[in-house]
Amino acid sequence: MYQRRRQVKNRLSVLLVLLSAGRFAISAEPVDVGNRLELFVDDHLISETKGDVSRQMIRPEPKEVVFETGETWEGNTSGYYTVFQDGDLYRMIYRGWQHDAKMKATHKEVTCYAESKDGIHWSKPKLGLFEWNGSKENNIVWLGPGTHNFTAFRDANPKAPAESRYKAFGGVGSFGGGLVPFESPDGIHWKLTQNKPVITNGAFDSQNLAFWDTDRNEYRAYWRYFGDGVRAIRTATSKDFIHWENEADLKYHAGTPTEHLYTNAIQKYFRAPHLFIGFPTRYEPKSQQVEPILMTSRDGELFQRYPDAVIPRTAPKDRNHNRSNYMVWGMFQLPGKPNEISVYGTENYYERTPGRVRRFVYRVDGFVALRGGSNGGQVTTKPLRFTGQNLLLNYVVNPGGSLTIDAIDDSGKVVGQSQPLKGDAVDAPVSWKQKPDLSKGAIRLRFSITNADVYSLRFE
Repeated sequence: MYQRRRQVKNRLSVLLVLLSAGRFAISAEPVDVGNRLELFVDDHLISETKGDVSRQMIRPEPKEVVFETGETWEGNTSGYYTVFQDGDLYRMIYRGWQHDAKMKATHKEVTCYAESKDGIHWSKPKLGLFEWNGSKENNIVWLGPGTHNFTAFRDANPKAPAESRYKAFGGVGSFGGGLVPFESPDGIHWKLTQNKPVITNGAFDSQNLAFWDTDRNEYRAYWRYFGDGVRAIRTATSKDFIHWENEADLKYHAGTPTEHLYTNAIQKYFRAPHLFIGFPTRYEPKSQQVEPILMTSRDGELFQRYPDAVIPRTAPKDRNHNRSNYMVWGMFQLPGKPNEISVYGTENYYERTPGRVRRFVYRVDGFVALRGGSNGGQVTTKPLRFTGQNLLLNYVVNPGGSLTIDAIDDSGKVVGQSQPLKGDAVDAPVSWKQKPDLSKGAIRLRFSITNADVYSLRFE
């Protein structure tokens, strides 16, 4: 009798465990990824991590110097570069400025323009708009108030009128302080939209920026302010670029250290526009040296911030000087380079020779990787609800490494097993030795990773 009661009790215990596991699996709210590209820049998709695997921030690879500021109206403190694609043309707006050996300005600040057909070779067209030292043979596009940090963008708002297809913010001291709006029909001929600031709560001696958020149908601005005794970042939204609301300080995940953040370089990732990618500049007050770091967000306010420098001060060349290592605002997939993302960084600030801009290269989607070490590990996603029949993956399996994927249903049962993935692929369909039915409900993906990196996934 005792033995029988014990068997019944054990069966009931097992049943309760199974029911509990089932309730847990079913109650976990699926993440609806549709068929959009998802990057592993945060834990949004991740439920569990085991073993020798973690999220690893990736540094871009340094390439060639693409731009120098040697004209008499430019100089060694030229900066706050903006680059953006405009059809087949790449455009650059930046500040021209020069300081002597005692860090004293030798001429006033000007706003300049350059363009490129490939994002590598840039020209400075002689625009004939403003006179400099008796000549209009220059690329100056603005010489009025706001030149210190004039930051422009092409407005993607489909309702924007033709005369204001390009917009900008400028500020610092002009018009009583704050950010003043500018507009242009062509990115070259600029005028004030109004002569009073539209954003006033901040400390604007920085590159302050705005853009049209195509995912949310609103303008989004980011600018510098002081909070808790450090340089920090605020944000707001607008429907018309004039009236701004929802002002908020950026928030970070628990455990993120308080640091001086000087510029922000926040933008939507053009391959996955539901994601915000930022390269704020970490500033050290004692040395006055700077280095960009990486942060990402899904709502534009709460950011995942990575501690290591994206471009360290030891990167080539002349970055270990006062303010010599800012990130340029903008990123591209350049012609003929479909598997690369090009970004740009400044160097050689305050020195006797002109300032420079260098190109750096990421792998496509390669800001952060799920990296399995030599001992291997597993990453299991939350339940994913998706659209499509094929799973596409961006990954690298190093020599001697391995990468496989299990598909798991709501009950915890493995319903699909991939063939081992090999080599290097950006958007490769996963082959299955046990093919899951991807048309039925949500599934979890379990990645088993050894000496390999996984960057992104999508269903099609």
